[in-house]
Order: sequence, then C-alpha cells, then structure tokens
Amino acid sequence: MDRRSFIRKAGATGVGAAAAAAALAAPAVAQSNPKITWRLASSFPKSLDTIYGGAEVLSKMLSEATDGNFKIQVFAAGEIVPGLQAADAAIAGTVEACHTVGYYYWGKDPVWALGADVPFALNARGRNAWQYHGGGIDLFNEFMAKQGLFALPGGNTGTQMGGWFRKEINTLDDLKGLKMRIGGFAGKVVERLGVVPQQLAGGDIYPALEKGTIDAAEWVGPYDDEKLGFHKVAPYYYYPGWWEGGPTVHFMFNKSKYEELSPAYKSLLHTAAQAADADMLQKYDYFNPKAVKSLVANGAQLRPFSQEIMSACFDKSNEVYAEMMASNADFKKIWESIVAFRKDHYLWTQVAEYNFDTFMMIQQRAGKL
Repeated sequence: MDRRSFIRKAGATGVGAAAAAAALAAPAVAQSNPKITWRLASSFPKSLDTIYGGAEVLSKMLSEATDGNFKIQVFAAGEIVPGLQAADAAIAGTVEACHTVGYYYWGKDPVWALGADVPFALNARGRNAWQYHGGGIDLFNEFMAKQGLFALPGGNTGTQMGGWFRKEINTLDDLKGLKMRIGGFAGKVVERLGVVPQQLAGGDIYPALEKGTIDAAEWVGPYDDEKLGFHKVAPYYYYPGWWEGGPTVHFMFNKSKYEELSPAYKSLLHTAAQAADADMLQKYDYFNPKAVKSLVANGAQLRPFSQEIMSACFDKSNEVYAEMMASNADFKKIWESIVAFRKDHYLWTQVAEYNFDTFMMIQQRAGKL
C-alpha cells in the first residue's frame, strides 16, 4: 500500500469512527424511544413548594435524562381537577399521572391509606425500608392494579406535628367535644375519644380557627404550617402527629399508560421517583428546624401530647385495625406486613440510633452544640 492510498483510507476510517462516536454520544434513550408528553395533576398548591415541588423534581430529571424526549407537565391542584380528585383523574385517563397521598381516598377503601400512612405505623426511614426492601411497593400495587393505577413513592414529610390548639390539652377529658380539623383514618380514631372531626380544605382552616368554629387543626409541620399563620390564632403547637409518623406521598400513573412505556422509560421513571422521594424528606429535614425556631419566636408554644393521651390513641387505633382486618382481606394482608416489620424496626432503632440521638440531644439542650 502506497502512502497516499493509506492516508485516503485512514481518512475514511476516521470519518466513520467520528460518526460512530457521535452516535454513541447521543443519549441511548433518545435514540431508542419516542417523544412522550404526559400531564400530571398534583394534589398540592404551588405555595407548598416542598411537597408540590416533588413532581417538578420528577419532571426535571426525566426530561434531562432523555434529552427532552420524556416530558411530564405538572399542574397544581385546581388547574385541571381539584386536589382531592387527582387520583380519580389518573384512573379515568384525564391525566396520565398524579402526585397525591393515598389516605385522601381512604373513604373509597381504607387500603388506600396503608400506602401512605396510618396511626402508629412507621417513621419515614422505617416506611422506606419496608417499601423498598420489605415488599411494600409491590403489596400496595397489587391493590392499586384493581384501581387501574401503578404507584411509586414520591416523597415523605417525616413525622408530622400534632396540630394547633386554641387551648392546652392535658388529659383525655380535654378532648371531649373538641372540634378538630383532622381527616381520614386519624379522625376515626380520635372520634372514639370524644373529638368531633371536621373536614376542611387548607384555605378554610385559618378563618375557622380565628372565629372559633373549630378548636384545633392539624396540617403538616413547621415549614408548611408557618406559611398559613396558624400560630396567630391557635398558639399551642402539639407533637407528635402520631397518625403520620412517616407519610408517603405517591406518584400514581394510569396503569395502561405506564405499561405502554419502554423498559428504559420504566427504569428511568422508577429511578427519578425514588430520587424525588428522598429529596422531599431531605428538604423538610433542612427547612423544619429553621421554621420551628421562627414559630416559637413569634408566639407558638410547643407542647407534647401526654403519655395518657398517646396511650389511649394507640389502644383505640388497634381497635380500628382489628375491625378493618376482620372485614377487609386486602387491608389485613398489607397491615400484617407493616406490623411484622414495625416490631423489628423499633427493636433495632432503640439500639444505636436512639442512643446516639439521645446523647446528641442532651448536648444540644446543654448548649454544647
């Protein structure tokens, strides 16, 4: 082979190699999957940036990973359907997806609540351990399939606060006749202790507390609660929200639409959802400490529920669970799985985690941190 022939062939090979390299540089997903645009209905207003923002995190990650081929447009509560109808819209195919909390729909079937949270279940870490490694996601999706949905965890607030009260609550007698904005499963429990549960939308809580139409209200936690100004009209801020020790927010997808996705898109969807799930809890863990200090500085008075009240609520919760397991096979299957893991989870967490955290809390109270 002469020198000129070699250079010509080498040049041709170089061009071919460059073209191949360019092809490899393009995202593999972009080459093998079509452009898809979905709509997602959120149950939350944009003002609750942490919980609403979970859907935006999912959307951003999918778009970036697919070079813009897989897009999910996020719509706040009320923009397509009211917040508490987000799952219904996904079931009907009005939207392909929603971002919501299962216990909003517990009136349809209490199993919906088990996917999110129920009284005295697990904290956020325990719930995530059960979901991702204890079969919780699959168990919930056995039930979701009957609804025409496929669900993935999409956020967690951590243990919520017990709510805002116009007066101090020291004994069980103080609960009798108390009109409290508290929804779903927890309302069913406290009703047995004499509380009168009230169903109110978020925007109606402040004026109801201010006028005395209700005596107390639970919402989420310091970061979200501060925005609504509850401390101005109900100064006693109780903890913990025993009905929401680790509530999961879910992405729920129309099952038919989900099954149409390619394996690559399904894999990315799972990955992005898990990232959004972790991101929400991290944000709450970062913003809540600042918010609770601000609330106390502006008049909020922190109060723990007494052990008498906690124990009575625990016992009444177990009564409700026994009744539901006796009449609902799906509920029984999932709740028994949670209970089995709960026992081991709290056995383990009282060893290293509890002792480390307790020591560090003592140092914080002593002003050494």
